[in-house]
Amino acid sequence: MSAAPQWDPVQREVLAALGHPLERLAIALPGGTHDIPFEWPDDPIVDALLRAAARRRDDADVLRDAPTWPSPQALRADPRAKRALWPRLRGLRRRDA
Repeated sequence: MSAAPQWDPVQREVLAALGHPLERLAIALPGGTHDIPFEWPDDPIVDALLRAAARRRDDADVLRDAPTWPSPQALRADPRAKRALWPRLRGLRRRDA
């Protein structure tokens, strides 16, 4: 098992601005077993996105992809971000077909 990551001050600032608490981050190493933990925001838009993708909060494929989704606040504020996410949601839905 590897030691905890040592984040430099710039990385700490960026991670904090993105809303990622440092104590809950782990490093994903190639071939390793450490993953970055992901928790869904408690926001109704998340449930709407999951319904659109025909997925549940604990589906593995969604948990792998969701950390790259824009935040709920960004989706509400930027229609382009919302439109850019739709093809990915449709792709998740098609995987069941």
